Amino acid sequence: MDNVPPARRSEIMARVRSRDTKPEMIVRRLVYAMGYRYRLHAKDLPGKPDLVFRSRKKVVFIHGCFWHRHAKCALARLPKSRQGFWLPKLEANRQRDAKNESSLLDAGWDVLTIWECDLEDLAQIRTRIRGFLDA
Repeated sequence: MDNVPPARRSEIMARVRSRDTKPEMIVRRLVYAMGYRYRLHAKDLPGKPDLVFRSRKKVVFIHGCFWHRHAKCALARLPKSRQGFWLPKLEANRQRDAKNESSLLDAGWDVLTIWECDLEDLAQIRTRIRGFLDA
């Protein structure tokens, strides 16, 4: 049972953004400080990747663990109420992500996914990004 009134819950959910999220902004600042330049949310690519490096033919997705169902992550737990609504919605997100990644790979793009929980160790993220972009 939700302990928040429906009007308040609607306000809360309306503030959930799909772009310029806190994890995305952290990664964008990090990548920019590393000297790489990128484009944002290319509408012509499947899934509208968060960061696009066209000259390298590489893309980066920054996924929230809850919304994209990060396997074995504490942040990806299901809500206790309305599981009949949430489970299909979140599972569809995961399936769509897999389809988009597959489409990008088939088109010759390299894909890196950074999860929200990975941002606890920025040094490791920096190393992963550098290795991905310079390979």
